[in-house]
Amino acid sequence: MPKKKKEPYGEFQDLIGEDVVVDTKSSLLYIGRLERITESAFVLCDVDVHDHRDTKSTREVYLIDTKRLGIRKNRAGVHILAREVVSISRLADIIEY
Repeated sequence: MPKKKKEPYGEFQDLIGEDVVVDTKSSLLYIGRLERITESAFVLCDVDVHDHRDTKSTREVYLIDTKRLGIRKNRAGVHILAREVVSISRLADIIEY
């Protein structure tokens, strides 16, 4: 009987199709719809690639504004190397304060 192929990063499969926030090891923050996950990358579409060094607001304030106003898309798609990812969360899970 052939082995069932394990999904890469299976714990994140339920986020596919959702608007997510991807924190990375760098100053870049990715906000977009998670399209798919490969062995080496997280693939997002309709993406805001945001470098928090380019703004006076904190990441938290930027994310709250994005949740309220919508994603400021500046890329049609992005492949984020899995080894660079620190965390992934649903944009809807951002707590407004």
